[in-house]
Amino acid sequence: MASEGDAVAPVAPETVEVQADAATGTLTVEEALAIVLKKALAHDGLVRGAKESVKALDRKDAELCVLCETTEEAGIVALVEALCNEHKIRLIKVSDSKKLGEMAGLCKIDREGNARKIVGASVVVVRQWGEESVARTTLLEHFGA
Repeated sequence: MASEGDAVAPVAPETVEVQADAATGTLTVEEALAIVLKKALAHDGLVRGAKESVKALDRKDAELCVLCETTEEAGIVALVEALCNEHKIRLIKVSDSKKLGEMAGLCKIDREGNARKIVGASVVVVRQWGEESVARTTLLEHFGA
């Protein structure tokens, strides 16, 4: 305890500036893709499945196409690649259909927040980005746009 004669200087609270990049860190392309797919799903801008995706690609109603490399039917892979090349639509290939299905929301989420009953996806198309984000910028930089 301070006696009556001692003056106690008030302590100013410290302020720490956190940059936006430091808070999110640097995103890998896979992490950015997962965020973009979740935002597009929330804004009703995501098309899932081969038939609907091919329709969206054929109408040129797509910003980004995500294709699973391990799709059992080679015809789907060839068709999607050809449509993306013809209409100049960005194409990303992923290796695991279950991971793509989880990123696209084709799963149930349990109480702990873990994905259960994951359905694999062969093709996912982003029709609308949703909102501007660091993840979207990371993906566009990956394509050089």
